[in-house]
Amino acid sequence: MELVNGIPVFGAADAPTLVQMQRVRATGPVAATALMADNHKGYSQPIGGVVAYREAVSPSGVGYDISCGIMAVKTDLQRADLAPSLGVLADTLAQTLAFGVGRVSGANVDHPLFDDPLWREPELSALQSLARAQLGTIGSGNHFVDLLADADGHVWVMAHFGSRGFGHRTASGFLNLAAGRAFDAKAPSESMDQAPTVISLRDDLGQFYWEAMNLAGRYAYAGRELVVGQVLGLLGARALDTVHNHHNFAWREQHGGQELIVVRKGATPAFPGQRGAVGGSMGDVSVILHGEDTPEARAALYSTVHGAGRVMSRTQAAGKVRWERDPASGKKRPVRVAAGAVSPEMMQAWLDREGVILRGGGLDESPHVYRRLPDVLAAHAGTIAVETVLTPLIVCMAGADVVDPYKD
Repeated sequence: MELVNGIPVFGAADAPTLVQMQRVRATGPVAATALMADNHKGYSQPIGGVVAYREAVSPSGVGYDISCGIMAVKTDLQRADLAPSLGVLADTLAQTLAFGVGRVSGANVDHPLFDDPLWREPELSALQSLARAQLGTIGSGNHFVDLLADADGHVWVMAHFGSRGFGHRTASGFLNLAAGRAFDAKAPSESMDQAPTVISLRDDLGQFYWEAMNLAGRYAYAGRELVVGQVLGLLGARALDTVHNHHNFAWREQHGGQELIVVRKGATPAFPGQRGAVGGSMGDVSVILHGEDTPEARAALYSTVHGAGRVMSRTQAAGKVRWERDPASGKKRPVRVAAGAVSPEMMQAWLDREGVILRGGGLDESPHVYRRLPDVLAAHAGTIAVETVLTPLIVCMAGADVVDPYKD
Protein backbone atom coordinates (compact mmCIF):
# COMPACT_ATOMS: atom_id res chain seq x y z
CA MET A 1 0.00 0.00 0.00
CA GLU A 2 1.15 3.52 -0.82
CA LEU A 3 -0.29 6.86 0.24
CA VAL A 4 -0.83 9.03 -2.85
CA ASN A 5 -1.97 12.54 -1.96
CA GLY A 6 -3.44 11.15 1.23
CA ILE A 7 -5.30 8.28 -0.50
CA PRO A 8 -4.29 4.70 0.41
CA VAL A 9 -3.61 3.02 -2.95
CA PHE A 10 -3.17 -0.73 -3.23
CA GLY A 11 -1.22 -1.87 -6.28
CA ALA A 12 -0.81 0.61 -9.12
CA ALA A 13 -3.19 3.28 -10.42
CA ASP A 14 -2.93 5.31 -13.61
CA ALA A 15 -3.07 9.10 -13.59
CA PRO A 16 -6.71 9.49 -14.78
CA THR A 17 -7.94 7.13 -12.06
CA LEU A 18 -6.00 9.00 -9.38
CA VAL A 19 -7.33 12.36 -10.62
CA GLN A 20 -10.86 10.97 -10.48
CA MET A 21 -10.35 9.69 -6.93
CA GLN A 22 -8.97 13.05 -5.81
CA ARG A 23 -12.08 14.73 -7.22
CA VAL A 24 -14.26 12.32 -5.23
CA ARG A 25 -12.26 13.05 -2.09
CA ALA A 26 -12.89 16.78 -2.52
CA THR A 27 -16.67 16.46 -2.99
CA GLY A 28 -19.06 16.22 -0.06
CA PRO A 29 -18.50 15.28 3.60
CA VAL A 30 -15.79 12.69 2.92
CA ALA A 31 -14.10 11.14 5.95
CA ALA A 32 -11.79 8.62 4.24
CA THR A 33 -11.01 7.05 0.89
CA ALA A 34 -9.08 4.06 -0.48
CA LEU A 35 -8.33 2.60 -3.90
CA MET A 36 -8.20 -1.15 -4.44
CA ALA A 37 -5.66 -2.91 -6.68
CA ASP A 38 -8.21 -3.74 -9.41
CA ASN A 39 -8.90 -0.04 -9.90
CA HIS A 40 -9.71 1.69 -13.15
CA LYS A 41 -11.69 4.75 -14.14
CA GLY A 42 -15.47 4.62 -13.68
CA TYR A 43 -18.47 6.95 -13.83
CA SER A 44 -17.75 9.73 -11.27
CA GLN A 45 -15.99 7.29 -8.90
CA PRO A 46 -13.31 4.80 -9.91
CA ILE A 47 -14.06 1.09 -10.03
CA GLY A 48 -12.19 -0.24 -7.01
CA GLY A 49 -12.84 3.04 -5.19
CA VAL A 50 -14.01 3.09 -1.56
CA VAL A 51 -15.35 6.31 -0.03
CA ALA A 52 -16.61 6.91 3.53
CA TYR A 53 -19.05 9.80 4.03
CA ARG A 54 -20.45 11.46 7.14
CA GLU A 55 -24.24 11.02 6.93
CA ALA A 56 -24.32 11.18 3.14
CA VAL A 57 -24.44 8.75 0.23
CA SER A 58 -23.43 8.98 -3.42
CA PRO A 59 -25.80 7.41 -5.99
CA SER A 60 -23.17 7.91 -8.68
CA GLY A 61 -20.63 6.22 -6.39
CA VAL A 62 -22.80 3.17 -5.88
CA GLY A 63 -23.33 3.29 -9.63
CA TYR A 64 -25.93 2.16 -12.12
CA ASP A 65 -25.65 -1.54 -11.37
CA ILE A 66 -26.76 -1.20 -7.75
CA SER A 67 -25.81 -4.22 -5.63
CA CYS A 68 -23.87 -6.06 -8.30
CA GLY A 69 -22.14 -8.89 -6.49
CA ILE A 70 -21.09 -12.53 -6.46
CA MET A 71 -22.66 -15.64 -4.99
CA ALA A 72 -20.47 -18.74 -4.79
CA VAL A 73 -21.68 -22.18 -3.69
CA LYS A 74 -19.64 -25.31 -3.01
CA THR A 75 -21.51 -28.42 -4.17
CA ASP A 76 -21.39 -32.07 -3.23
CA LEU A 77 -20.25 -32.97 -6.76
CA GLN A 78 -16.71 -33.82 -7.74
CA ARG A 79 -14.95 -32.56 -10.85
CA ALA A 80 -14.57 -36.15 -12.03
CA ASP A 81 -18.36 -36.57 -11.91
CA LEU A 82 -18.80 -33.90 -14.58
CA ALA A 83 -15.69 -34.44 -16.71
CA PRO A 84 -17.32 -36.69 -19.37
CA SER A 85 -20.22 -34.29 -19.99
CA LEU A 86 -18.78 -30.78 -19.56
CA GLY A 87 -19.48 -29.75 -23.15
CA VAL A 88 -23.11 -30.86 -23.04
CA LEU A 89 -23.53 -29.26 -19.62
CA ALA A 90 -22.14 -25.97 -20.93
CA ASP A 91 -24.71 -26.02 -23.73
CA THR A 92 -27.52 -26.76 -21.28
CA LEU A 93 -26.53 -23.90 -18.98
CA ALA A 94 -26.24 -21.43 -21.86
CA GLN A 95 -29.63 -22.45 -23.27
CA THR A 96 -31.44 -22.53 -19.92
CA LEU A 97 -30.16 -19.45 -18.09
CA ALA A 98 -31.43 -16.01 -19.13
CA PHE A 99 -28.43 -14.01 -20.41
CA GLY A 100 -28.62 -10.80 -22.41
CA VAL A 101 -30.33 -7.41 -22.43
CA GLY A 102 -34.07 -7.11 -21.95
CA ARG A 103 -34.44 -10.80 -21.15
CA VAL A 104 -37.06 -12.17 -18.77
CA SER A 105 -36.55 -15.24 -16.63
CA GLY A 106 -39.89 -16.88 -17.38
CA ALA A 107 -39.88 -18.06 -13.79
CA ASN A 108 -42.95 -15.99 -12.76
CA VAL A 109 -41.46 -15.70 -9.31
CA ASP A 110 -43.75 -14.36 -6.60
CA HIS A 111 -40.98 -13.39 -4.21
CA PRO A 112 -41.68 -11.96 -0.73
CA LEU A 113 -39.53 -8.92 -1.56
CA PHE A 114 -42.37 -7.69 -3.79
CA ASP A 115 -44.51 -7.31 -0.65
CA ASP A 116 -42.26 -4.49 0.59
CA PRO A 117 -44.38 -1.32 1.06
CA LEU A 118 -41.68 0.72 -0.71
CA TRP A 119 -43.03 -0.58 -4.02
CA ARG A 120 -46.11 1.58 -3.40
CA GLU A 121 -44.04 4.73 -3.90
CA PRO A 122 -44.98 6.08 -7.36
CA GLU A 123 -41.40 6.14 -8.63
CA LEU A 124 -40.78 2.47 -7.76
CA SER A 125 -44.30 1.22 -8.47
CA ALA A 126 -43.71 1.94 -12.14
CA LEU A 127 -40.65 -0.32 -12.07
CA GLN A 128 -42.20 -3.30 -10.30
CA SER A 129 -43.38 -5.14 -13.42
CA LEU A 130 -39.90 -4.82 -14.94
CA ALA A 131 -38.33 -6.07 -11.71
CA ARG A 132 -40.66 -9.08 -11.56
CA ALA A 133 -39.95 -10.01 -15.17
CA GLN A 134 -36.17 -9.70 -14.85
CA LEU A 135 -35.75 -11.44 -11.48
CA GLY A 136 -33.36 -14.31 -12.14
CA THR A 137 -31.87 -12.89 -15.36
CA ILE A 138 -28.14 -12.37 -15.66
CA GLY A 139 -27.56 -9.63 -18.20
CA SER A 140 -24.48 -8.96 -20.26
CA GLY A 141 -21.06 -7.31 -20.08
CA ASN A 142 -18.85 -8.96 -17.48
CA HIS A 143 -21.73 -10.80 -15.80
CA PHE A 144 -21.37 -14.56 -15.72
CA VAL A 145 -22.31 -17.95 -14.33
CA ASP A 146 -19.32 -20.27 -13.90
CA LEU A 147 -18.61 -23.81 -12.81
CA LEU A 148 -15.25 -24.13 -11.08
CA ALA A 149 -13.32 -26.70 -9.07
CA ASP A 150 -11.26 -26.40 -5.89
CA ALA A 151 -8.06 -28.27 -5.03
CA ASP A 152 -10.05 -31.14 -3.51
CA GLY A 153 -12.07 -31.56 -6.70
CA HIS A 154 -15.32 -30.10 -5.36
CA VAL A 155 -17.39 -28.31 -8.00
CA TRP A 156 -18.46 -24.74 -7.21
CA VAL A 157 -21.12 -22.57 -8.84
CA MET A 158 -20.42 -18.82 -9.09
CA ALA A 159 -22.87 -16.16 -10.31
CA HIS A 160 -22.00 -12.49 -10.89
CA PHE A 161 -24.67 -9.86 -11.63
CA GLY A 162 -26.72 -7.18 -9.90
CA SER A 163 -30.16 -5.61 -9.79
CA ARG A 164 -30.65 -5.54 -13.56
CA GLY A 165 -32.97 -2.99 -15.18
CA PHE A 166 -34.59 -2.18 -11.83
CA GLY A 167 -31.28 -1.05 -10.35
CA HIS A 168 -30.28 0.87 -13.45
CA ARG A 169 -33.59 2.75 -13.64
CA THR A 170 -33.48 3.40 -9.88
CA ALA A 171 -29.97 4.89 -10.13
CA SER A 172 -30.93 7.02 -13.11
CA GLY A 173 -34.08 8.19 -11.33
CA PHE A 174 -32.32 9.38 -8.20
CA LEU A 175 -29.57 11.08 -10.20
CA ASN A 176 -32.41 12.90 -11.99
CA LEU A 177 -34.08 13.90 -8.72
CA ALA A 178 -30.79 15.13 -7.29
CA ALA A 179 -30.36 17.35 -10.35
CA GLY A 180 -33.89 18.74 -10.12
CA ARG A 181 -35.30 16.62 -12.96
CA ALA A 182 -38.27 14.24 -12.86
CA PHE A 183 -37.48 10.68 -11.72
CA ASP A 184 -38.37 9.21 -15.11
CA ALA A 185 -36.82 11.98 -17.19
CA LYS A 186 -34.31 11.07 -19.85
CA ALA A 187 -30.99 11.80 -18.20
CA PRO A 188 -28.61 13.92 -20.30
CA SER A 189 -25.30 12.48 -21.40
CA GLU A 190 -23.07 12.67 -18.34
CA SER A 191 -19.30 12.73 -18.27
CA MET A 192 -17.20 10.18 -16.40
CA ASP A 193 -15.14 13.14 -15.24
CA GLN A 194 -17.91 15.06 -13.52
CA ALA A 195 -17.97 15.34 -9.75
CA PRO A 196 -19.94 12.68 -7.90
CA THR A 197 -23.53 13.27 -6.88
CA VAL A 198 -23.70 13.29 -3.07
CA ILE A 199 -26.99 13.38 -1.12
CA SER A 200 -27.33 14.05 2.60
CA LEU A 201 -29.02 11.29 4.58
CA ARG A 202 -30.53 14.01 6.74
CA ASP A 203 -32.77 14.92 3.78
CA ASP A 204 -35.87 13.09 2.57
CA LEU A 205 -34.26 12.44 -0.82
CA GLY A 206 -31.27 10.78 0.81
CA GLN A 207 -33.49 8.59 2.96
CA PHE A 208 -35.60 7.60 -0.04
CA TYR A 209 -32.48 6.66 -2.03
CA TRP A 210 -31.13 4.66 0.92
CA GLU A 211 -34.34 2.66 1.17
CA ALA A 212 -34.52 2.09 -2.60
CA MET A 213 -30.85 1.06 -2.74
CA ASN A 214 -31.44 -1.51 0.00
CA LEU A 215 -34.49 -2.81 -1.85
CA ALA A 216 -32.29 -3.21 -4.94
CA GLY A 217 -29.82 -5.07 -2.74
CA ARG A 218 -32.45 -7.55 -1.63
CA TYR A 219 -33.57 -7.89 -5.24
CA ALA A 220 -30.03 -8.70 -6.41
CA TYR A 221 -29.59 -11.28 -3.64
CA ALA A 222 -32.89 -12.91 -4.64
CA GLY A 223 -31.87 -12.99 -8.30
CA ARG A 224 -28.50 -14.61 -7.65
CA GLU A 225 -30.09 -17.13 -5.30
CA LEU A 226 -32.64 -18.01 -7.98
CA VAL A 227 -29.99 -18.48 -10.69
CA VAL A 228 -27.67 -20.54 -8.49
CA GLY A 229 -30.68 -22.63 -7.49
CA GLN A 230 -31.42 -23.23 -11.17
CA VAL A 231 -27.86 -24.41 -11.74
CA LEU A 232 -27.92 -26.71 -8.70
CA GLY A 233 -31.14 -28.20 -10.05
CA LEU A 234 -29.61 -28.82 -13.47
CA LEU A 235 -26.59 -30.45 -11.82
CA GLY A 236 -28.65 -32.46 -9.36
CA ALA A 237 -26.32 -31.05 -6.71
CA ARG A 238 -26.61 -30.00 -3.08
CA ALA A 239 -25.00 -26.86 -1.58
CA LEU A 240 -22.37 -27.50 1.10
CA ASP A 241 -21.15 -23.92 1.60
CA THR A 242 -22.27 -20.47 0.44
CA VAL A 243 -20.42 -17.13 0.17
CA HIS A 244 -22.47 -14.15 -0.99
CA ASN A 245 -22.06 -10.37 -0.97
CA HIS A 246 -22.32 -7.14 -2.98
CA HIS A 247 -19.51 -5.06 -4.41
CA ASN A 248 -21.51 -2.03 -5.69
CA PHE A 249 -23.29 -0.79 -2.60
CA ALA A 250 -23.22 1.49 0.45
CA TRP A 251 -23.19 0.34 4.07
CA ARG A 252 -23.47 2.05 7.47
CA GLU A 253 -20.31 0.99 9.34
CA GLN A 254 -18.01 1.81 12.27
CA HIS A 255 -14.48 2.95 11.38
CA GLY A 256 -12.06 4.55 13.83
CA GLY A 257 -14.81 5.10 16.37
CA GLN A 258 -17.02 6.92 13.84
CA GLU A 259 -20.25 5.81 12.21
CA LEU A 260 -19.75 6.31 8.49
CA ILE A 261 -21.52 5.54 5.21
CA VAL A 262 -19.08 3.49 3.14
CA VAL A 263 -19.64 3.41 -0.62
CA ARG A 264 -17.83 0.59 -2.39
CA LYS A 265 -17.84 0.66 -6.19
CA GLY A 266 -16.26 -2.52 -7.48
CA ALA A 267 -14.88 -3.37 -4.03
CA THR A 268 -15.72 -6.28 -1.74
CA PRO A 269 -16.31 -5.74 1.99
CA ALA A 270 -13.67 -7.65 3.98
CA PHE A 271 -14.05 -7.10 7.72
CA PRO A 272 -12.00 -9.45 9.92
CA GLY A 273 -13.30 -12.95 9.26
CA GLN A 274 -15.85 -11.78 6.70
CA ARG A 275 -15.80 -14.04 3.65
CA GLY A 276 -16.01 -12.88 0.05
CA ALA A 277 -16.00 -14.38 -3.43
CA VAL A 278 -13.79 -12.70 -6.04
CA GLY A 279 -13.86 -13.68 -9.70
CA GLY A 280 -10.96 -13.56 -12.11
CA SER A 281 -11.25 -13.32 -15.88
CA MET A 282 -12.77 -16.14 -17.95
CA GLY A 283 -9.33 -17.72 -18.20
CA ASP A 284 -8.03 -17.17 -14.68
CA VAL A 285 -8.66 -18.48 -11.18
CA SER A 286 -11.28 -17.12 -8.77
CA VAL A 287 -10.99 -17.21 -4.97
CA ILE A 288 -12.84 -17.38 -1.70
CA LEU A 289 -11.17 -15.12 0.86
CA HIS A 290 -11.74 -13.44 4.21
CA GLY A 291 -10.64 -10.19 5.77
CA GLU A 292 -7.87 -9.70 8.33
CA ASP A 293 -7.43 -7.06 11.04
CA THR A 294 -4.24 -5.11 10.29
CA PRO A 295 -3.34 -1.43 9.90
CA GLU A 296 -3.41 -1.87 6.12
CA ALA A 297 -6.86 -3.48 6.31
CA ARG A 298 -8.12 -0.55 8.36
CA ALA A 299 -6.64 1.87 5.81
CA ALA A 300 -8.61 -0.03 3.14
CA LEU A 301 -11.78 0.56 5.20
CA TYR A 302 -11.93 -3.24 5.47
CA SER A 303 -12.33 -3.61 1.70
CA THR A 304 -10.67 -5.63 -1.02
CA VAL A 305 -10.88 -6.21 -4.76
CA HIS A 306 -14.01 -7.44 -6.53
CA GLY A 307 -12.18 -8.87 -9.54
CA ALA A 308 -8.97 -8.62 -11.52
CA GLY A 309 -9.52 -5.15 -13.00
CA ARG A 310 -9.51 -4.12 -16.65
CA VAL A 311 -6.33 -2.93 -18.37
CA MET A 312 -7.96 -1.93 -21.67
CA SER A 313 -11.36 -0.64 -22.71
CA ARG A 314 -13.92 -2.75 -24.54
CA THR A 315 -13.26 -0.88 -27.79
CA GLN A 316 -9.49 -1.24 -27.43
CA ALA A 317 -9.93 -4.99 -26.96
CA ALA A 318 -12.58 -5.85 -29.53
CA GLY A 319 -12.17 -3.02 -32.03
CA LYS A 320 -14.84 -0.78 -33.50
CA VAL A 321 -18.13 -2.07 -34.85
CA ARG A 322 -20.95 -0.61 -36.88
CA TRP A 323 -24.46 -1.84 -36.22
CA GLU A 324 -26.45 -2.87 -39.30
CA ARG A 325 -29.88 -4.45 -39.65
CA ASP A 326 -29.84 -8.04 -40.88
CA PRO A 327 -32.20 -8.13 -43.90
CA ALA A 328 -33.20 -11.72 -43.13
CA SER A 329 -33.99 -11.44 -39.42
CA GLY A 330 -34.62 -7.72 -39.15
CA LYS A 331 -32.37 -7.63 -36.09
CA LYS A 332 -29.37 -5.38 -35.71
CA ARG A 333 -25.98 -7.09 -35.86
CA PRO A 334 -22.43 -5.82 -35.28
CA VAL A 335 -20.15 -5.44 -38.29
CA ARG A 336 -16.50 -4.97 -37.40
CA VAL A 337 -14.91 -1.93 -39.03
CA ALA A 338 -11.59 -1.90 -37.15
CA ALA A 339 -9.72 -4.69 -35.39
CA GLY A 340 -8.87 -4.45 -31.72
CA ALA A 341 -5.92 -5.66 -29.68
CA VAL A 342 -7.42 -9.11 -29.12
CA SER A 343 -8.21 -11.60 -31.87
CA PRO A 344 -10.54 -14.63 -31.60
CA GLU A 345 -7.51 -16.87 -32.04
CA MET A 346 -5.71 -15.22 -29.12
CA MET A 347 -8.69 -15.63 -26.83
CA GLN A 348 -9.34 -19.25 -27.81
CA ALA A 349 -5.67 -20.18 -27.38
CA TRP A 350 -5.74 -18.88 -23.81
CA LEU A 351 -8.93 -20.79 -22.98
CA ASP A 352 -7.60 -23.98 -24.57
CA ARG A 353 -4.41 -23.70 -22.54
CA GLU A 354 -6.41 -23.37 -19.31
CA GLY A 355 -8.96 -26.03 -20.28
CA VAL A 356 -11.95 -23.67 -20.05
CA ILE A 357 -15.19 -24.24 -21.97
CA LEU A 358 -16.78 -20.90 -22.92
CA ARG A 359 -20.32 -20.22 -23.99
CA GLY A 360 -21.02 -16.64 -25.05
CA GLY A 361 -18.50 -13.97 -24.16
CA GLY A 362 -16.73 -11.60 -26.52
CA LEU A 363 -13.26 -10.29 -27.20
CA ASP A 364 -13.94 -7.40 -24.82
CA GLU A 365 -14.07 -9.97 -21.99
CA SER A 366 -10.99 -11.96 -23.07
CA PRO A 367 -8.44 -12.76 -20.35
CA HIS A 368 -6.06 -10.42 -22.16
CA VAL A 369 -8.06 -7.34 -21.07
CA TYR A 370 -7.73 -8.08 -17.34
CA ARG A 371 -4.95 -8.14 -14.80
CA ARG A 372 -4.08 -11.56 -13.38
CA LEU A 373 -6.04 -12.10 -10.19
CA PRO A 374 -3.10 -13.55 -8.16
CA ASP A 375 -1.10 -10.37 -8.88
CA VAL A 376 -3.98 -8.15 -7.78
CA LEU A 377 -4.51 -10.14 -4.59
CA ALA A 378 -0.78 -9.97 -3.80
CA ALA A 379 -1.12 -6.18 -3.57
CA HIS A 380 -3.55 -6.74 -0.67
CA ALA A 381 -1.28 -9.11 1.27
CA GLY A 382 -1.84 -8.67 4.99
CA THR A 383 -5.39 -7.38 4.57
CA ILE A 384 -6.98 -10.64 3.37
CA ALA A 385 -6.35 -14.38 3.49
CA VAL A 386 -7.24 -16.64 0.56
CA GLU A 387 -9.17 -19.69 1.73
CA THR A 388 -9.86 -21.46 -1.56
CA VAL A 389 -8.55 -21.14 -5.11
CA LEU A 390 -11.07 -22.07 -7.80
CA THR A 391 -10.14 -23.18 -11.32
CA PRO A 392 -12.70 -22.47 -14.06
CA LEU A 393 -14.28 -25.37 -15.93
CA ILE A 394 -17.25 -23.72 -17.69
CA VAL A 395 -17.84 -19.99 -18.23
CA CYS A 396 -21.24 -18.79 -19.47
CA MET A 397 -21.84 -15.16 -20.49
CA ALA A 398 -24.04 -13.17 -22.83
CA GLY A 399 -23.14 -13.43 -26.50
CA ALA A 400 -20.55 -11.21 -28.13
CA ASP A 401 -23.28 -9.41 -30.10
CA VAL A 402 -24.97 -8.07 -26.94
CA VAL A 403 -24.14 -4.50 -25.91
CA ASP A 404 -23.77 -3.89 -22.19
CA PRO A 405 -26.16 -1.02 -21.26
CA TYR A 406 -24.60 -0.35 -17.86
CA LYS A 407 -22.04 2.40 -17.43
CA ASP A 408 -20.33 0.73 -14.45
